[in-house]
Amino acid sequence: MKNTNENAPLNLSSSLQEAQLMYMKRIEKENLERVMRLKKIRRNNIITGFGLAGVVLGTYLYSIFTVKQENFLDELDDTEKS
Repeated sequence: MKNTNENAPLNLSSSLQEAQLMYMKRIEKENLERVMRLKKIRRNNIITGFGLAGVVLGTYLYSIFTVKQENFLDELDDTEKS
């Protein structure tokens, strides 16, 4: 097994050319921008999901509450018995 120090800082400047370092920084910047866009999209999707779930739950509860208040079937049963 090789004995290496994993916590040692990397010294890339000695083995890489200036153009390679600039390219790495550009790619890192683009990746950071992509991650920020994805976080924003994810946040917006979560907000939309909660909004839709609220509308669905509200509609469901409203329909259950409305059906409980209906008593026209009871009135029909009373008139048939009379």
